[in-house]
Order: sequence, then C-alpha cells, then structure tokens
Amino acid sequence: MIDLYFAPTPNGWKVAIMLEEIDLDYRPILMRLSEGDQFSSGFLAISPNAKMPAIVDHAPDAAWGDDAVTVFESGAILLYLAGKTGQFAPSQNDLRARKEMMEWLFWQVGNQGPMAGQLSHFRNYAPEGERDYGFKRYLGEYDRNLGVLESRLEDREYILGEYSIADMLAFPWAFIAKPLGASLADFPRVAGWRKRIKARPAVQRAIDLHKSQQNRGQHRADNNTVLFNQSAASLRPKPKCDTT
Repeated sequence: MIDLYFAPTPNGWKVAIMLEEIDLDYRPILMRLSEGDQFSSGFLAISPNAKMPAIVDHAPDAAWGDDAVTVFESGAILLYLAGKTGQFAPSQNDLRARKEMMEWLFWQVGNQGPMAGQLSHFRNYAPEGERDYGFKRYLGEYDRNLGVLESRLEDREYILGEYSIADMLAFPWAFIAKPLGASLADFPRVAGWRKRIKARPAVQRAIDLHKSQQNRGQHRADNNTVLFNQSAASLRPKPKCDTT
C-alpha cells in the first residue's frame, strides 16, 4: 500500500496520474493546505520542503529493506514508481533514451512547472493591484515553455515518443492553460498532445480525485497567510495534524 499525500492541484495530479496508470493500491490523504497540514511535524518528516505531493511506500521492493520508503518532489516520486513497476520509463539499458527522459524531467521541474506556478499565483491569487507585472512576466515564460514543447512534439505524439512519466509531469500545467490566462491556439501540437492525455481513463480519475476541494480563488494572498507569503519561519514544526 502506498500513502499519497495529495491536494487537487497540478503538482498533485502528476503523482495521482501515475498511481492510477500503474494500478497500484494507494490511499489518498487529502492535505488541507489552506489550514497548514503541510507544516505538521509528521508531514515535514516525509517532505521537508513542506510541499505535497509526497508518498510513503509501505511495501517497497526487497532491495530497499524492511522499512517504508518516503519520497517527496513529484519528479522523484515518478522516477521511484517507474523503477518500482518497470512502467512508463525507458529501460535502464537504453542510455540515450534515459538521458532524454532525464532532460525532459528536469525541464519540467526546473522550467515549465515553476513558471506556470508563478503565473497561476499572479493570475489567480495575488492581491488586486499587484498582479500586472508578475502576470505579464510569467505569462511570457509560460508561453516560451509551450513553444519548447511544441517543437519537441513536431515528429512525435509524446515527449519521449511513447507515453511516459515525462508526459505525466508536463501535462497538468498544460491542462489548465485557460485558467492561467493563456491559450494553446498557437500550439496545435501541444493541444493535440493535451487532448490525447486528457482522454486517458487513468488521467480522468486522477483529475477527479478530491475535485471538490480545489482552491478556486477563495484562498488568496490577501486573505490566507498560511498558504501564501511563507518564509523560513513557516517550517517550524506545528503539532501533528490528522491528515487522514
């Protein structure tokens, strides 16, 4: 059994998609981010960055020993699960394909994801009157990353040719382009890729997971100091929260 610490956000969807695709038994544990579950001492022991998603694998492969395995950061989690199941990643023996996979995983977690996350903040959660510069800045970066992905998809249906964890990482932030104030109109290959992935039953189940708990603008930087405007002081452990 795998515990998935989760909230219905693009980053949470990444791991939920993988778990649905590989059909492993897992238990989603809803993180009440607006209430500070991510700063509980119990969760910080799993994810010292105080961010979800994170997993606890209570039945790891024998090579890991008897203790449960904890993994935080979405890219690391997908690599772990791909290694555990032998699915959705190139063979360890295919060095060139593995190299390309690592390039695109790092592209997502270092470029597309952070730029889209900041765009989402300034589009949806920043105080009124403080959005314009940040929105324009990150909309441009988001658009640039769409261009990178459009070029990659010129001669293939998926980032690595076959559907893989690289697609699972990148899809969620392209899935919500419209709520970010962006458009895929100039990126027909990305739009087609998005449509193919969205149609997968496992992806649909992941996106629907705890859907009613999405933050649809009710928690913003001007009314929630737990979720926004964090500092190092935010990482001081709080009493353990019940996240079950």
